[in-house]
Amino acid sequence: MNPDIEQFKLTLKRGKAAYVPIAELGIHPVIKERLLGRPIKSLQDDVDFWYRAGYDYIKLQPAADFNPGRLFLQDNENSKISDDGSVSRNWATEDKGVITGWDDFENYIFPKKEDFDYTKFEKVRELLPEGMGVIGQYGDIFTMVWELMGFEQFSFALFDDPELISTLFDKIGDLVLSMFEYFAHSNTVDVLWYSDDIAYVTGLMISPDILRKYFFPWLKKIGNLAKSYNKPLIYHTDGLLFDVMDDIIDCGVDALHPIEPQAMAIAEVKKRYGDRLCLIGHVDVDLLSRGTPEDVRKQVRKNIEEAAYNGGYCVGSGNSVPDYVKYENYIAMLEAAKEFGR
Repeated sequence: MNPDIEQFKLTLKRGKAAYVPIAELGIHPVIKERLLGRPIKSLQDDVDFWYRAGYDYIKLQPAADFNPGRLFLQDNENSKISDDGSVSRNWATEDKGVITGWDDFENYIFPKKEDFDYTKFEKVRELLPEGMGVIGQYGDIFTMVWELMGFEQFSFALFDDPELISTLFDKIGDLVLSMFEYFAHSNTVDVLWYSDDIAYVTGLMISPDILRKYFFPWLKKIGNLAKSYNKPLIYHTDGLLFDVMDDIIDCGVDALHPIEPQAMAIAEVKKRYGDRLCLIGHVDVDLLSRGTPEDVRKQVRKNIEEAAYNGGYCVGSGNSVPDYVKYENYIAMLEAAKEFGR
């Protein structure tokens, strides 16, 4: 299939394209390199992967360092493979982070907007095959705030020091928003993708009122940018979202990813919100990791039948494609999308 970013954008706007596109937020380099048949060492290599896999786009992030060497933030690779093949993983801080009070905030070295590096965006257009587009992606305003504080400390501060919470949201939010201002203005970027987990399988991480006070105003600013420049906006969050689905839509989100299978049935989400949201994903990562290619094919076909009958659906995983996914299952998902998505 030849890439066609316009068909992808039509789908994100809930239209019925000539085929059902595929979409992913993150794919581990191990998977990329196996499909490509060589290491991913350059921007050209990355373009070649997304093209050969059948995506209509390449997803790019600006280079940014919010937290050098302290704890895992953003969606940098959260696993490292040593020379002996063993895998180590990073975990977020639960109790106390690096900012627990005003002194920590004042002493913390935040990046400046001019520190963000958009070199890949400036170079990628000349490397793209005909019809292929670019997604500009970043996120984690909410996640970076609580990870910098530690979730327990963050929770206490919501009551004990809301001014610190508000100030930290403003600091991180303003920096991340500047990236989306670049994406919106850029002639290179076709689609905006904001990622920030706010829920578990069983419910929201914090109350809807807290999200409405601190987080959704920033998502709405990004949504307003996308609308002003007529670029579709995808939002990624895992978990059970029915309590805030209207809030997400009101922020200007066009497409929701990944419709986590253990949290929400895609048929129900489609019935309730399919006229206002494109849906992306819903192929369970556990299935991709432990199932068979035939299991994956059946799930892809079921998803297409339940969510793509009038457009507004993209095939993809129920989160991302980590290194432990069976390669043959990932390929089965791509091939099934092509077979059943016509």
